[in-house]
Amino acid sequence: MTSSEAIAYIENFTWSTSKMGLERTVELLAAMGDPQKKLKFVHITGSNGKGSTCAMVASVLRAAGFKTGLFTSPHVCDFYERIQINGTGIPAGRLSEITEAVAKIADAMDDHPSQFELITAIAMEYFYREHCDLVVLEVGMGGALDSTNVIPAPLVAAFTNIALEHTEYLGNTLQEIAATKAGIIKPGCSVVCYDSAPEAVDTIRRICSEKNVPFTLAGDEAVHIRSSIREQVFSYGDREYTLSLLGRHQLRNAVVALKIIGLLTDAGYAIGEEQIRAGLRDTFWPARFEVLREDPVFILDGGHNPQCAGALIRTLDEVLPGQKVWFLTGVLADKDYAQIADLIAPYALGAVCVTPDSPRALNASDYVKEFTARGVKAQAADSVKEGIACVMRYAGCEPVVAFGSLYMAGEIRKNVLSGD
Repeated sequence: MTSSEAIAYIENFTWSTSKMGLERTVELLAAMGDPQKKLKFVHITGSNGKGSTCAMVASVLRAAGFKTGLFTSPHVCDFYERIQINGTGIPAGRLSEITEAVAKIADAMDDHPSQFELITAIAMEYFYREHCDLVVLEVGMGGALDSTNVIPAPLVAAFTNIALEHTEYLGNTLQEIAATKAGIIKPGCSVVCYDSAPEAVDTIRRICSEKNVPFTLAGDEAVHIRSSIREQVFSYGDREYTLSLLGRHQLRNAVVALKIIGLLTDAGYAIGEEQIRAGLRDTFWPARFEVLREDPVFILDGGHNPQCAGALIRTLDEVLPGQKVWFLTGVLADKDYAQIADLIAPYALGAVCVTPDSPRALNASDYVKEFTARGVKAQAADSVKEGIACVMRYAGCEPVVAFGSLYMAGEIRKNVLSGD
């Protein structure tokens, strides 16, 4: 099995609502010898910011000298980035070898594992074989029934901002969604929770109390000092840090990361102050207000819902105050795209809309109607590549911001960085 065949095999088994539950992942990993039971984890869930927070924690641990696994989804540029050790994606040969072994077990199961369950099992086996000291594990969706929740009690279970999302699967209220996500809380772990909606925080606090798990609230403790188009500086306590990720929302995520690091230090992991500084400074997370070009400015952001759109425009106010920009955008039809357009329109010189490569995508022409209804000149493009060419031609020297579905972020990033 080649790496291309391995990826094709994995992607053949799509996720579906009929496959919710941990039974298949438990069965698959048990047949593999339960590699997840031989690893130590930081487990992170949330509606927004969980990937960025995972990246910060992993970067700090790596700077402190720990062999650190990182499991995230979806990927932006290529499949290999979903499963990383010390910032490097799983090698093609390793992916082929492990997938072939996992496939033999999975194909013999009466109820075949889904795509995400397969990837989870492959990641656990890779991290175990490579003797990772710690694994930073991002929940795919929800918490309780997410396949990553087969792990034993993590050292820390963390919650970033919680908002209404995937209501058909996770619940119709913030309390229900928070309770579902709180399924990752297990006796023996510690919990860090982003100070978001009171009903979500109170739910997590209550569940921690019921399970006798210590609870730490990550509040608005980071004080913004200054920003540039490449970094921002903030203070936390009596210390000053530089963060490579932009936006005030990233400071809130940084506080969650710093609380996690503090709990790991309390648990005996040697992480020094200079290593924390270096880890935050060097954190890389693509397509999160990522500046791909400076002359003219071209920014890529994976914001795909109203909460993300709000964070995007607040960051624009910080980094490009008083400037309007051209937008290149595409979203999925199950997002509140009307509200996204409401938020974005006042900042738009114009918009070029594309259809993301997903069966759930909103057609570009329908998205154009949302912008034109709000007085923004907009047009549809037949492809991401055509959309880039159109928006750069219209924008001239004005800034461009590409945002929306992560299903198109990788293609945008590749084309802009290569100059195609």
